[in-house]
Amino acid sequence: MDASTARLSARSLTCDRGERRVFAQVDLEVRPGGVLAVVGPNGAGKSSLLRLLAGLLPPAGGVIAWNGQAVADEPEVHRARLHYIGHLDALKPTLTPAEMLAFHAALRGQQIAASAIATALETFGLARFADLPARFLSQGQRRRAALARLIASPAPLWLLDEPTLALDADSVARLAAVLARHREAGGVAVIATHGGLELGAHETLTLGAGR
Repeated sequence: MDASTARLSARSLTCDRGERRVFAQVDLEVRPGGVLAVVGPNGAGKSSLLRLLAGLLPPAGGVIAWNGQAVADEPEVHRARLHYIGHLDALKPTLTPAEMLAFHAALRGQQIAASAIATALETFGLARFADLPARFLSQGQRRRAALARLIASPAPLWLLDEPTLALDADSVARLAAVLARHREAGGVAVIATHGGLELGAHETLTLGAGR
């Protein structure tokens, strides 16, 4: 990962959902190795902001840029450079964790070796569940399988929405270690969180009433 090419920014970002304005005129910037924690009460727009940054929702106003270039100019290129993990784990019940990691990599235009899949699953303590259909996994195991995508197919931009949901203390510590390595490699992350995950040095964006 090239640390010189990992800068996410947004200017005057505005989000509408239906007839409701969720937030307006939000500015942010995350430089190589940086983390932005997005905080605020439920309904403040944390999840909506991540979906805007991922290109899953169109902004009502403002510009999102990667290294100064508007991501709307090349949306497919932008999607290929990021991992978005929302509240849903996006696991097909009939596929195994190993199969799902290969599937998600293929969606991003990548092919990954079996060794990379094995390493990703081992990192999150899922090696013995690699060939077990997802329908048999617990909620915490499913969450760890989703997070294993961060390792199996590297991407410079991580957008994580409450990534510690359903995780025990050991799994949260594993995620913190993975995040630290991502930062050391020059990657950036935007994380909606209520706390509980060790982020290290980071910036905070607070969304809420009147923002």
